[in-house]
Amino acid sequence: MGPERKRLEFGVGLFLIIGVFCLAYLSFSLGNLNIGKGRYEVSALFPTVSGLKIKAQVTMAGVSIGEVHAVQLKDGRAEVILSINKSVKLEDDSIASIKTMGIIGDKYVSITPGASDTYIPKGGVIRETQPPLDIEGLISRFVFGSLDSKQPSEPNPSP
Repeated sequence: MGPERKRLEFGVGLFLIIGVFCLAYLSFSLGNLNIGKGRYEVSALFPTVSGLKIKAQVTMAGVSIGEVHAVQLKDGRAEVILSINKSVKLEDDSIASIKTMGIIGDKYVSITPGASDTYIPKGGVIRETQPPLDIEGLISRFVFGSLDSKQPSEPNPSP
């Protein structure tokens, strides 16, 4: 084997190694993998989540602070597991609300900070929650009228 052949093989091997590193970098950055990101999980119980999806944003004051990690059923209620950036501390009396981006946009979780001096630990629970506004229910009540509304009946005159 001549020196030119060895140089060619070295160049091909170096090119392959650089290609594998570039592919790994693109996979991690475009795949939104959480490797190396410092996050902790907290949960919140809602009566309904009405279309909230995994990987939906979690925001505070309009700034993204994490994402929805899981949605599961627990004791007849929807348990939402939130993955929050470690740099963000949630007060003990924070409120979690499910909101919609725009009128018919995606659902996301909005956290309203509290005023407590104690913070929710890793694996803790946000006690105060607000379910999403049911737009379909409001529209149907407006269009069809409420079925539950009863007119007060007139008293029967006694003879």
